[in-house]
Amino acid sequence: MRYVSPGREYERDSRYLTTRITADGREGFPVEPGRYRLVVARACPWASRAVVVRRLLGLEEALPMAVAGPTHDDRSWTFDLDPGGRDPVLGIERLQEAYLARDPGYDRGITVPAIVDVPTGQVVTNDFARMTLDLSLEWAAYHREGAPDLYPRALRPEIDAVNEVVYEEVNNGVYRAGFAGSQEAYASAYGRLFARLDRLTERLGASRYLVGDTITEADVRLFTTLVRFDAVYHGHFKCNRRKLAETPVLWAYARDLFQTPGFGDTVDFDHIKRHYYLVHDDINPTGIVPAGPDLSGWLAPHGREALGGRPFGDGTPPAPVSAGERVPPDHTPLPS
Repeated sequence: MRYVSPGREYERDSRYLTTRITADGREGFPVEPGRYRLVVARACPWASRAVVVRRLLGLEEALPMAVAGPTHDDRSWTFDLDPGGRDPVLGIERLQEAYLARDPGYDRGITVPAIVDVPTGQVVTNDFARMTLDLSLEWAAYHREGAPDLYPRALRPEIDAVNEVVYEEVNNGVYRAGFAGSQEAYASAYGRLFARLDRLTERLGASRYLVGDTITEADVRLFTTLVRFDAVYHGHFKCNRRKLAETPVLWAYARDLFQTPGFGDTVDFDHIKRHYYLVHDDINPTGIVPAGPDLSGWLAPHGREALGGRPFGDGTPPAPVSAGERVPPDHTPLPS
C-alpha cells in the first residue's frame, strides 16, 4: 500500500500486526516447531530478509515456508505456484484470507513476510523488522548446530543504529525515489540514497562486513536491497547515478554475500523482475519485463577475503538448500 504526502513524497504504510511469537508465549503465541507457516514472496526484499535469516539459522523444519507467486493484484498475494493455486497447508488461494481470519475488518496492507498460525489460519504478525530479530532470539532453541549469531548482544546498539539509517535512506530510499510524486520529491530521495551509499562505500572499504567481523542482521538487511539494485531499482525506480556493478566496493561486498551459503541460493531474479515490472503498472504501463541485466557477474571473484573476517564466526555454513525450496537454476546464477 502506498501513500504520498502533501509534498508528493512517498510514505510507506507502517501499520503492521505487531503481535510477537516468543519463547515464553507472553503474547499468546509461544514458539512451537511446526505450528506456524512463514509466508513469503521471493520477489519482495522485506520477505527475503526472513528467507535468508531462516536459512542461516537452520529453522526450515521448525518454521515451514510458503512461497507466493511474484505478482499480485489489489487484493493480495496468491499461491499460484502451488498445485490448484492453493497453499497445501493453509488451504487458501490468497494471503488476504489469513489476514481476514485474524480481523474481518482488516484494512491495511496485505504484506509479506507474514507468519500464520496454522491451527487457526490467522496471521500472527507481518512486522518484518521485528520478525527476523525474533527468529534470532526467540527461536534460538531450534537453531541448527553451528548457526551464526546474527544479533550478538555486544554489537546490538551498533547494528540497530546501522539498520535505522540503512532502512530510511537505502531500503526504503529506493522506494521513495521510485514512487515519488514530484520532481522535487524524487531529487530529495535520490540525493539521500546515493549519499548514504557513498558512506557505506567508505565503511565497507575497510571492513568486510557492516558491523564486526562476521555476518550480522545488518548485512542481511542491506543485501536484499543491493541484490535488486541493477535488476530493478537502477532503471525501474530511476536510481541511476550508477549501477551497483559500477560501484567497486559495494559490488564486491554484494558478491561476497551472494556467494555465501544462505544468501544467493535464496534469490530468484525472475520473480524479482516480474514483480516490479508487472505489478507497478503505473510506472511500467507496457508490462514489458527487461531481459537483462547479465547475472553471471554475481559469481565473479570478489577479493573481500583480504579484509579478514569470518562469515559465520565460530559457526558453520548451512547445509545445501532442500529440494523443495531450491530456486530454479534458470532464475539465478547458483553459487557452487
